[in-house]
Amino acid sequence: MEVGKKFLSHLKLANEDANGDLFRIALKMATGTGKTTVMAMIIAWQTVNAVHSPNSKTFTRAFLIVTPGITIKDRLRVLQPNDSENYYKYRELVPQDMLSAIEKAKIVITNYHSFQLREKIKMSKTGRQLLKGRGEDIKTLETEGEMLRRIVSPLMGFKNILVINDEAHHCYREKQGEVAEDYTGAEKEEVEENKKAARLWFNGLLTVKEKMGVKLVVDLSATPFFLRGSGYAEGTLFPWTMSDFSLMDAIESGIVKLPRVPVVDNVLDADIPKFRNLWQFIGKNMPKKGKNAAGVLDPERLPVELLSAIDALYGHYEKTFAAWKEAGIGIPPVFIVVAQNTSISELIYKYISGYVVTNPDGIQHVQAGRLKLFRNFDEYGNPLSTPNTLLIDSVQLDSGEAIDDAFRNAAADEIERFRRETIERTGNPLDAEKITDEELLREVLNTVGKQGKLGAQIRCVVSVSMLTEGWDANNVTHILGVRAFGTQLLAEQVIGRALRRQSYDLNDEALFNPEYADIFGIPFDFAAEPVIAAPGKPEKKTHVHSLGEEFSHLEITFPRVEGFRKEFPKDTLNAAFNDESTLTLSPELTGPSITQNAAIIGKSEQMDLQHLEKTRSATIVYKLAEFILTRKLRDDDGLIPHHLFGQLRQIVHYWLMNHLVCKGNTYPAMLLYQELADMAAEKIVAAISRSQENEATVHALVEPYNPLGSTAHVNFFTSKVSLWDAVPAHKSHVNYVVLDSSWEGEFCRVVESHPQTFSYAKNHSLGLEVPYRFKGAERKYRPDFIVRLDDGHGPEDLLNLIVEIKGYRGEDAIEKKSTMDSYWIPGVNNLKKYGRWAFAELKEGSQIQDDYEKLVRGFIKK
Repeated sequence: MEVGKKFLSHLKLANEDANGDLFRIALKMATGTGKTTVMAMIIAWQTVNAVHSPNSKTFTRAFLIVTPGITIKDRLRVLQPNDSENYYKYRELVPQDMLSAIEKAKIVITNYHSFQLREKIKMSKTGRQLLKGRGEDIKTLETEGEMLRRIVSPLMGFKNILVINDEAHHCYREKQGEVAEDYTGAEKEEVEENKKAARLWFNGLLTVKEKMGVKLVVDLSATPFFLRGSGYAEGTLFPWTMSDFSLMDAIESGIVKLPRVPVVDNVLDADIPKFRNLWQFIGKNMPKKGKNAAGVLDPERLPVELLSAIDALYGHYEKTFAAWKEAGIGIPPVFIVVAQNTSISELIYKYISGYVVTNPDGIQHVQAGRLKLFRNFDEYGNPLSTPNTLLIDSVQLDSGEAIDDAFRNAAADEIERFRRETIERTGNPLDAEKITDEELLREVLNTVGKQGKLGAQIRCVVSVSMLTEGWDANNVTHILGVRAFGTQLLAEQVIGRALRRQSYDLNDEALFNPEYADIFGIPFDFAAEPVIAAPGKPEKKTHVHSLGEEFSHLEITFPRVEGFRKEFPKDTLNAAFNDESTLTLSPELTGPSITQNAAIIGKSEQMDLQHLEKTRSATIVYKLAEFILTRKLRDDDGLIPHHLFGQLRQIVHYWLMNHLVCKGNTYPAMLLYQELADMAAEKIVAAISRSQENEATVHALVEPYNPLGSTAHVNFFTSKVSLWDAVPAHKSHVNYVVLDSSWEGEFCRVVESHPQTFSYAKNHSLGLEVPYRFKGAERKYRPDFIVRLDDGHGPEDLLNLIVEIKGYRGEDAIEKKSTMDSYWIPGVNNLKKYGRWAFAELKEGSQIQDDYEKLVRGFIKK
């Protein structure tokens, strides 16, 4: 008894401090453990007792259920006694003879947005000004009393309303007197949205209490923690929490699926499996929020690591789909993609399900979805009557764009059933005729995995934030996160979408059979702990600058190249392949090709790309040749040289057989990823250019308004301590060389001591940038050094040698050298106005002196 009093006293103090006049208790329940059932039990307990003891102040039959969105509001209709699938009957929560008592409950289910005061009269700003005249402003905003009548009129007359907050972590009062934290960009936007939502929700409940009377507020959430910007430390547990059934408890009890996350992959020297936190590796290459910020959206330009993750997870989904079909389950497993913003979700949706492409000449054709089971078009380009993939985000919900007439016609019976259910719930036939596209779309989402309903056969859902909470499909087996996960709270919410079990049948041992959900891209930690960052120390700065007039003769100038113009012969194509023509596909380049997923207990599973092996080499050759012809070999008028396709296809076939190396369980079919296709194309086009040096001409395109860069403009401060003092040798126009490695220090020693060296400079804040393409994107390469040396032509005609100090040579480094050899050097030399230029790589730190000597001798001999 004494312990109970202490507990109640703690709850009272916690509420006085955080909630003022609202008395709240929080129940922490992991996703998939039955929050909706607990709500129904609370309502049943209160209602039955209130009906049998009408004068008791302990019980009530008036309930206000508040949710964070319309999707959850729609899902909770099972709490209404007149719903065809109400939990009191469906879950057998009360005896048959007490169901009549449940029908006396008054239940209002609303989303917190409805607490926002609305305009009673819609009028323009000009109209408002005319009606106001010189008098007081016209009051068209509803009062708090009018707002309550709009929302909770069925509860008018009750003084002891019980409020149930679903996903209650959105509802709190900001802590006063706390120092505001510094937020930037998306964080600041998230904080403001959190504050706005919490303020509206909390103040709405205060209004209900003041005007009508609230007995108790029961909060239910899997994550009842304070959000960022609340004034509390992010992730702080609500102090009025009275029970905690965590995700670990749920997993150990076997009442939810086991989430399997990447624990190891075949990328060498990686700190964590790459697909564990995918956004860390691809985030900077993904489009920003909004179509204007994102620019032109091309589904084929998604990062190769993302495409590898999609293919690996989809390969396992195919096996799961086949197993469910063989078992006769009747509904498909569901694959979820949760994206950072609407631009990304649209790209992924189009990539996996297919989309309509409009050519420059205005002709449209359908680009088939890359994942066969998720395609929304048939093999002839016709839209499927029932889509396999659903795109859900706020824009779609507002517009209803994702639902087309073909889907409506195919699902006519299900829609009619939905209309009948609407009549049963509301008792008003007119409501069924008012079903909007948005309501229909929400109905599809809410009925995913429910046999005989609109969403029964949906296989894939691509979403932004709709699926972080409140969605209760139990057939989700795979989740791909393509967004930032700043907190474990968000990671747990998203993973929670897959944790509801598909079957609750007991096996011969009276236990549940284990079920699994495979997760990529969500860095969920089963035992996360806070990490405190150590304070940084102030750093000493060194001034790096060009030297005075005495050193001006050592100045180095260079052309600022912004691109290249390549002219190819019109009738004949040949290719001169060399070592630089080889492309090596490896997990380090493409992302893991084998990932081991495991839960804290249970069976582990391997995700791989083996299904890509089925792709025919003829298909790869054809697609790659088509890509090169249309993207790389157009003439000056933009016309495609179709007559060269046969020759090009032979060249591509030769390259594929002799210059493509697949390591670490990668496959040639990965060349159909546009990033890798572009890398292959660059190597093939460079070989074509090399083979026709006398016929094909390369010219560098120099910046028109700032054509020359110079060491005279070097002027910056650096905190780096590894510096080479270049003044004593009198061979540099810049006082220091900022060293990125000990090899560069050795190079400085060698180049200064060599008699043929006239001057040199490190390309650090110098501005020498070489445009090149890698993984389908335009990039800038900054070589290490420029050396001016006398190669036998005398001081008036010095050779400008660009030097790269390189140890490990990945595909990126190979592409940089190929660009220098095939485009930048010949392109600049062909202009005949910026001197003579050459390029060299030094690959061994211990042999820099010998290798540099050989280079100089070679140039003198030429």
